[in-house]
Amino acid sequence: MTAGTRTDLESSALHAADSHDLIRVHGARENNLKNVDVEIPKRRLTVFTGVSGSGKSSLVFDTIAAESQRLINETYSAFIQGFMPTLARPEVDVLDGLTTAIIVDQQPMGTSPRSTVGTATDAGALLRILFSRLAKPYIGSQKAFAFNVATADASGTLVVNGKKIEKGFSVVGGMCLRCEGMGSVTDIDPARLYDDSKSLADGAITVPGWKPDGWVVQSFTESGFLDPYKPIRDYTDQERDDFLHRDPVKVKVKGINTTYEGLLARVRKSFLTKDKEALQPHIRAFVERAVTFSVCPECDGTRLSTLTRSSKIDGVSIADACMMQISDLAAWIRAIDDPSVATLLKVLDETLSSFVSIGLGYLSLDRASGTLSGGEAQRVKMVRHLGSALTDVTYVFDEPTVGLHPHDIQRMNELLLRLRDKGNTVLVVEHKPETILIADHVVDIGPKAGTGGGQVVFEGTVEALRTSGTVTGRHLDDRASVKPSVRRASGVLEVRGAATHNLRDVDVDIPLGVLTVLTGVAGSGKSSLIHGSVAGRDGVVTVDQSPIKGSRRSNPATFTGMLEPIRKAFAKANGVKPALFSPNSEGACPHCKGAGVIYTDLAIMAGVATTCEECEGKRFQESVLRYRLGGRDISEVFAMPVVEAEEFFRTGEARTPAAHSVLTRLGDVGLGYLSLGQPLTTLSGGERQRLKLATNMAGTGNIYILDEPTSGLHLADVEQLLALLDRLVDSGKSVIVVEHHQAVMAHADWIIDLGPGAGHDGGRIVFEGTPADLVAARSTLTGEHLAEYVGG
Repeated sequence: MTAGTRTDLESSALHAADSHDLIRVHGARENNLKNVDVEIPKRRLTVFTGVSGSGKSSLVFDTIAAESQRLINETYSAFIQGFMPTLARPEVDVLDGLTTAIIVDQQPMGTSPRSTVGTATDAGALLRILFSRLAKPYIGSQKAFAFNVATADASGTLVVNGKKIEKGFSVVGGMCLRCEGMGSVTDIDPARLYDDSKSLADGAITVPGWKPDGWVVQSFTESGFLDPYKPIRDYTDQERDDFLHRDPVKVKVKGINTTYEGLLARVRKSFLTKDKEALQPHIRAFVERAVTFSVCPECDGTRLSTLTRSSKIDGVSIADACMMQISDLAAWIRAIDDPSVATLLKVLDETLSSFVSIGLGYLSLDRASGTLSGGEAQRVKMVRHLGSALTDVTYVFDEPTVGLHPHDIQRMNELLLRLRDKGNTVLVVEHKPETILIADHVVDIGPKAGTGGGQVVFEGTVEALRTSGTVTGRHLDDRASVKPSVRRASGVLEVRGAATHNLRDVDVDIPLGVLTVLTGVAGSGKSSLIHGSVAGRDGVVTVDQSPIKGSRRSNPATFTGMLEPIRKAFAKANGVKPALFSPNSEGACPHCKGAGVIYTDLAIMAGVATTCEECEGKRFQESVLRYRLGGRDISEVFAMPVVEAEEFFRTGEARTPAAHSVLTRLGDVGLGYLSLGQPLTTLSGGERQRLKLATNMAGTGNIYILDEPTSGLHLADVEQLLALLDRLVDSGKSVIVVEHHQAVMAHADWIIDLGPGAGHDGGRIVFEGTPADLVAARSTLTGEHLAEYVGG
């Protein structure tokens, strides 16, 4: 390039291509958005704030990211699109300036038992290639080190130019054949499947749904192998073997050809091949009673065959490497000096170092991905993008600081800024002030939740946000102070010799009758202490963020049990049966079966949900909607937000104390914006936890364990949560909170701090005492950050 040419380029300050520097959204109406107009700068870090349920996710995920993905999918051929989810165009008038959107959310990474941290990232594949090159003795390609590949032998005849050539091949896989690469084996307790004092005709088989006159049981009674009237305890050895273990064999039952096989095989095929969480509650309870899961004795839980584990690099097998803490594995990789794999080692080191830099160095590659928390899953997904050569991409994050200690939030902020500085647009839905403060641009959605939100109440810089007068602006610089006095414990909950995962024979006394906060950096052992030594004891109620068991028909009304008194109130007021007022019973719309929408299964494509034309989404038959209570029909009650319903059922003709008390608790936990009929599948992890808390508050538990209850809570809502925790303690309950939020720590009566680091650098109690003592001592990372927070 000549000097003259360079000068000409510099003089043309604004090229036409440089004018596309904004993402423009006009007339967005997804969910509760009210014709939202917003302009978002590209190649900047924009944070979206607002109270829970105000519409942040509707704008960022359901509008901007969804349309970007839909447009990208349309660039593929029709054949490829047949294997991709079908996305509808969002409800919006104009979307301009979009770039490729990469969503990094908190959705679980899948519960497949074959999915691990190693398989979910490039790290596992890179490690397998390394072992296939350097491990001794040589046993084969990288497939020989994969627990998802079985060993197979085959042969056949190949015809070439009329000549038959016998060919054979074999694949050496790394799968342990005993557990089929699962790491665990299942054993069925036969005694749980039948009552040996009865005969088959008398209902000896106790499997749910298998009745004596049913087809399954008749395949036993009509098979000819067993005497249907003989008690099972009197069976001969041959009859017992036929009953439990007989291999499949063709038989005739009432003139129809069918297959007979032993009871154990029948149960395995009917129940154990399905996702346990997807089973109906009574069947899931049966499976949990009848089936035991234990570590595979053949591979000791490593999933790998003996042959695979015998091939090593410097005395380390791939099973040993996958069990290492990732920070240790990275150090081991750096110690390998072999020019033949120098490039591979460099890439593997960079990938593992990304785990460490993102605060996940305490994980191991063999960790099942289904056991990761939402925050951990989101950060694992980030690993794929940190070293990416892509630029001018829109990265969309959903509360990336969830589950992070204040010490780790700074590192997360640095990673977000790194992505931005590579020329990417970074959109972050966030509540933590530490992340809001690094934003180049802030969009505040509100002013309230649900129908009271859905508007842009502020756009601009962080400094302008402070003086904007919005709820977020007013609370941005809130700082809780350490309580001047704390409650005294009424007793202690003793934990002795806790050694789950990385805990090092921990002895600790958890005070009762007070608010105790369990804290420490991510991976320090907090969850191991709670789930391994406290949860499950008598009187202990654990309220976490795990998915709520139930179908898409489940909603807050059904989950909390308030639908029952509401149905009875409608029935009493109208002189009809309560069953008419349930969308899952007699009053349901016959067309959509009470779902309000028609779900169309498109096989290999994503299913489509369309509003039922018969009931227009109201879920009930037209005849049922004629019955009213307090001037409202049952579909209008389902559409009410909790705040409105609480007022509706409090007084007047609709007064229903049982429903009102539940609604009051839902409001107390900050869920006043949810509608009574909102499907539970649409709730976030934090919302699910608060729904469980509201349900359990009326229970008989004496000790409540809450796992990061501030997840998804706006700064203004944290005060409401603290007031709720105080009410629980003042009512005589003991509350243990696993939490990183400094406002909750400052409000505690007692703090137990684990650390000092994560993984094998943690697992110890590094502080026990009051928040004031922790601030004064500044002896731990938590102490330093809490002191800085309260200005101590």
